[in-house]
Amino acid sequence: MSATPKDRAPEKDATPPQRQDGDHASQETRSEARADELRIVIITGLSGAGRSTALNALEDLGFFCVDNLPAPLVDPLIDTIGAAGMREIGLGIDVRSGGFLDAAASSIDALKGRGINTEVIFLDCADEELLKRFSETRRPHRLAEGGDILEAVRLERKRLGDLRARADTIFDTTSFSVHELRKALVEHLTRRDEGWRMITRVLSFGFKYGLPAEANLVFDVRYLPNPHFIRELRPKTGRDPEVSKYVLGSPEGAALIDQIEALLRTALPGYESEGKAYLTIAIGCTGGKHRSVAIAEELGARLSDLVQLTISHRDVARAKGRESADPKLPLSSSKKPAQKRSDKHSENPTEKP
Repeated sequence: MSATPKDRAPEKDATPPQRQDGDHASQETRSEARADELRIVIITGLSGAGRSTALNALEDLGFFCVDNLPAPLVDPLIDTIGAAGMREIGLGIDVRSGGFLDAAASSIDALKGRGINTEVIFLDCADEELLKRFSETRRPHRLAEGGDILEAVRLERKRLGDLRARADTIFDTTSFSVHELRKALVEHLTRRDEGWRMITRVLSFGFKYGLPAEANLVFDVRYLPNPHFIRELRPKTGRDPEVSKYVLGSPEGAALIDQIEALLRTALPGYESEGKAYLTIAIGCTGGKHRSVAIAEELGARLSDLVQLTISHRDVARAKGRESADPKLPLSSSKKPAQKRSDKHSENPTEKP
């Protein structure tokens, strides 16, 4: 006896076409929305420059972070994390990636090509400071197979050249403590939360210690009158009123600061409107103690109404320490010494800080 249609169990329709097509279209729409909403921050740079500190700061801000990820796994990871509903992702890329490092630059280009908000932050640092850090921590450098750390740092710089060229922001961590680096990164990464402004840093430095790696604009003020040759001013810095008056009160100093201010009042709004997040204006003299410091302080005061601005002096402490330890550069006072003495070096105009 055969079953009637009413008695027969209903057949299962495993592939309802309209419903499946609708779900598929919905999934595509959601996938595209996730790509638009994703924010990826890639931390790269020299070993010892603070990459671990930077990734820890990202994690504290709520980023899902993965360190030392091989380049071929970047796209699958982004898709997987995005599908899980995570929107902010931090990636650490460095020379530990070995042979995968060569593909990192193209992976970054691919992410940006997909329309994903991708920012590359490169952490730089002076060679001598890196040597000091490796010596203090006693950690091996990945590329120092023969124990030559300096050569390893130079090789690493070369291998990271493509990533540095793609960096949206470069932090020179030479003079940063761990806490200062963390603070700078947090301020940088949260700038868009409420009416963000371009972060402008006015940095004084000494040419004798090298150009700042993060400088976007550099002004050379070594032609200004040098307080180093005034015995009463030599032990002071550009933050002291007497030195500032000496530098800015000269015809050359007064004209220069006016012209730099006029230039920056035109340029800074342009940089900000273009979407630039971080700008470093470097002011350099010979030792980074007198002229550059005075100009940087005055420039910062004049531009404080225009941009969000910080002032820092890279080499003041270094220049003061060098001078106090150098018997050829005696610290003098405006008071006359009790006994007259001969000091040929103090009158030698060829000596520089």
